Amino acid sequence: MVHPLPPYAELLGLSVTRDDAGSHLWTMPFRDDVIGRPGFLHGGAIAGLLEFAALGAVQEALGDGMERLKPINVSIAFMRAGRDHDTFAAGHVVRLGKRIANVEAAAWQAERDKPIATAQMTLLIRPA
Repeated sequence: MVHPLPPYAELLGLSVTRDDAGSHLWTMPFRDDVIGRPGFLHGGAIAGLLEFAALGAVQEALGDGMERLKPINVSIAFMRAGRDHDTFAAGHVVRLGKRIANVEAAAWQAERDKPIATAQMTLLIRPA
């Protein structure tokens, strides 16, 4: 089941496809709405991309259930500047319990093995 993206994801211009391994691959194009200082991504836009990648990974792991996810803890590590290029992100579920999920996400531009930022999230899983 495909759910529409929320307004913030639309503002960021996010789209989601599948990578070669079949996992969700999130893309954020470089455009005026995501600029911080000229020529560079805003840190909040990068954090938003990472959050959607992490939430998407947990939702995919849960299947089409009606669970609601609530962030308990979010930690973002900015590793290098995001430049004027498209930015990609993917999430990975580290642990999925009945009430808590731990997930990691990474954002990169030219090379996947050189992330510009990473995130670690703990999510509360609640029935809708």
